[in-house]
Amino acid sequence: MRAIADKLRLSEISPGLVQSEIRAMSLECERVGGVNLAQGVCDTEVPQPVSARAIEAIAQGLNIYTRLDGIAPLRQAIASRVARYNGIHADPDSEILVTSGATAGFYAACMALFNPGDEVILFEPFYGYHLNTLSALRVKAVSVPLAAPNWTMDLDDLRAAVTPRTRGIVINSPSNPCGKVFSRAEIEAIAAIALEHDLFVITDEIYEYFVFEGARHISPATLPGMAERTITISGLSKTFSITGWRIGTLIADRRWLGTIAYFHDLIYVCAPSPFQHGAAAGLLHLPDSFYQSLAKDYQKKRDTLCAALDEIGLTPSIPQGAYYVLADVSRLHGANAREKARNLLHQTGVAAVAGTAFFAEGRGENLLRFCFAKRDEDLERACAQLRKL
Repeated sequence: MRAIADKLRLSEISPGLVQSEIRAMSLECERVGGVNLAQGVCDTEVPQPVSARAIEAIAQGLNIYTRLDGIAPLRQAIASRVARYNGIHADPDSEILVTSGATAGFYAACMALFNPGDEVILFEPFYGYHLNTLSALRVKAVSVPLAAPNWTMDLDDLRAAVTPRTRGIVINSPSNPCGKVFSRAEIEAIAAIALEHDLFVITDEIYEYFVFEGARHISPATLPGMAERTITISGLSKTFSITGWRIGTLIADRRWLGTIAYFHDLIYVCAPSPFQHGAAAGLLHLPDSFYQSLAKDYQKKRDTLCAALDEIGLTPSIPQGAYYVLADVSRLHGANAREKARNLLHQTGVAAVAGTAFFAEGRGENLLRFCFAKRDEDLERACAQLRKL
């Protein structure tokens, strides 16, 4: 009996993968009835054409499995949009995959492209799901730190991180958690290294429309020689405030897309059918002014939150994009960032995330991440409560 019982254990990687600190803080915030600036739930209004078409699709019975790469109207709408906005020219029938959120696209791509023991470079601060996905697949993540407060990239650090086992580089721009928008010069430098060492580039562009004060989003796939080696991941979760719908997009050369799609089908089958129709309607019918106003509205939200943080001595690093702020919380009580986050929640009723969730061990202890993707009234309430600190 003992020999059999000893086989009943978790996998080798399980002890190293714990609940996301983001979700942990969201649960604690819910328990105390606070304002959740921890998780990027994006609880602003869904555009009317998007919600109306999804409801209509449900009523029409469009509730069954779709093709493994998604419905044709959505793939065609994605192709049209990325050609106009990003400058990416992709065949909707062989180079575009609709995924169950951007995270599903990232997971399927990593399964298709990397082997256990391979190395993939992440810029730090990084998005925890990128790190943990690689860890779950037994791929080694190699961190390249960006320098605060402007999160500048040191090209020598990036070059030094490349080894014979390196297979890819992950870019998240605009970035979660620090809001960095990689410049054209930085993207070109990363592309040159990818070409020199024959590496994949996986680029998470989910916040591509959230850019402020003249910053410009650059898709690496548009640079010379990069289309065949770049996996471009994005989605409509943030743009249309439908984070719970799980509608992501993935663009890749046809050499890779088929296998990525098979892995996505194996794990997720397909993105929810009626929600795909809703997303397609948004891409087809919302004018360019919608995307422009999105950036303006979120810049105002950013400024509102950063002003409140600055007033109470939690100095923010002003983000160029996305909808997160990393703030210096050295003045808060607590032995580490997790304690500081929980103390802030219990003192003010505002939830933030420990900076350590986005850094390698030993870094980020005096940082908290705040999300400003909230309705104006909720954001104002959070700022008023923070000012009581």
